[in-house]
Amino acid sequence: MGKIETPGGVEQVSRPVYFLSDSTGITAETLGNTLLTQFPQSTFDRTTIPFITSVEQAQAVVSTVDAVAAQGVLPIVFSTVVGGDIRLTLAACRATVVDLIGTHIWQLEGALGAAASGKPGQAHGLGNAARYQSRMTAVEYAMEHDDGQSLRALEKAQVILVAPSRCGKTPTTMYLALQHGIFAANFPLVEEDFEREGLPEPLKPFAEKCFGLTSTPQRLSQIRTERRRDSAYASLRQCSYELRSAELMYLTHGIPYLNSASVSVEEMAATILQKMRLKH
Repeated sequence: MGKIETPGGVEQVSRPVYFLSDSTGITAETLGNTLLTQFPQSTFDRTTIPFITSVEQAQAVVSTVDAVAAQGVLPIVFSTVVGGDIRLTLAACRATVVDLIGTHIWQLEGALGAAASGKPGQAHGLGNAARYQSRMTAVEYAMEHDDGQSLRALEKAQVILVAPSRCGKTPTTMYLALQHGIFAANFPLVEEDFEREGLPEPLKPFAEKCFGLTSTPQRLSQIRTERRRDSAYASLRQCSYELRSAELMYLTHGIPYLNSASVSVEEMAATILQKMRLKH
């Protein structure tokens, strides 16, 4: 349980938060963190405990949470555990427990006229083998077509991200592939492309699949400086030139684009899926 020094010199205790799951914990983290963003005045000490698949494991978790509570600050628990006995065990811990699954199970049981199976969810696992395999195939495709290193089977791409270096192409294509099963390639814009003032030759047949990324000169310069300090590549002047040229290219060819300077990978992916009307 850490302490944060506030501007006024007063120590603020960070609230212990636990994300509990009978699977990977990704859903608990995502939903829990989304709720926590609504309380920017608070600080949190986050811990994820995945794969709680027995009552014995749940009891051990309760002991851990209770020990933290005994130190004087009541923890917050976000749980996506499905199994009834395990849920009941976790609910007894000395914490504010937010049951992200159990709260809604009864509503679905009523709507569907059937009892829930009580089996752990497989949203991030192998529950749907075909869907899982398609995501892995998409990841392989994204890796092969990262930064324009391969032009093979470019026609299979559902989207091609285009941008100057270090605008977020690679993490976004990987996220689209891993989370959504989208066949995403990415292609860097370089000096020669800006001088020609046209789409790179390999992309011309696929202009309708292109989506551009841009940034702010200050942010791009900062990121590039981490790689090549005091270089022309990282200079504010070069970054400004490349971003202006890229945005002109996008406008000229009707390519939708997004400023990635202050947007998360998740938000960028969601925007791309929406604007390009992509579905897995």
